[in-house]
Amino acid sequence: MTHSPLPQRIYPVVERAFWVDRLGAAGARFIQLRIKDKTGAALVEELKEGLRFAEQHGVSLVVNDFWQEAILCGAPWLHLGQEDLDTADLDAIRNAGIRFGISTHCVEELDRALAVKPDYVALGPIWPTRLKKMAFGPQGTEKLAEWRQRIGDLPLVAIGGVTVARAPECIAAGADCVSAVSDFILAPDPEAQIAAWLAATEKSVAK
Repeated sequence: MTHSPLPQRIYPVVERAFWVDRLGAAGARFIQLRIKDKTGAALVEELKEGLRFAEQHGVSLVVNDFWQEAILCGAPWLHLGQEDLDTADLDAIRNAGIRFGISTHCVEELDRALAVKPDYVALGPIWPTRLKKMAFGPQGTEKLAEWRQRIGDLPLVAIGGVTVARAPECIAAGADCVSAVSDFILAPDPEAQIAAWLAATEKSVAK
């Protein structure tokens, strides 16, 4: 089976819609909106705002976890954790035309993800991460290389402790795309950081 490539090699994860505007204007084209502190109407409005900014800048916006709201808002992409697979209606997601990726941390989770035929799988954390307490330890680039062999041409995302300096290591190990939170939104100049990430990943591919 031939899988479609992801929109871009960098994949910022943000918690507010305004970041979609800022990072999209700076050149990011694949952004995940991961909202943790809103529900109901406030959540839907934040997602709709993010989607408006995404359309303005040509961004493929990924909604984290909230599959029902993603369908309601017409989101093009969805990211699911392993626990979301217990409750998400994958048929409804597919029927809405939404592409989706799944987090994985071990072989068992990878097998579970592959069984439902996602559009990408993410492996993490590659390195220790300070923003999210993880049940799994750092996976390392060796595990990325192993995942690459296991999944064929299915797009592979590296996340967790990834920085602009480490991004080329992930690409070299077999990742198609590198994702981060803090290295984008906590940077002194997030717009310049987007340019730096794009340059770093393009150079790593050209080698």
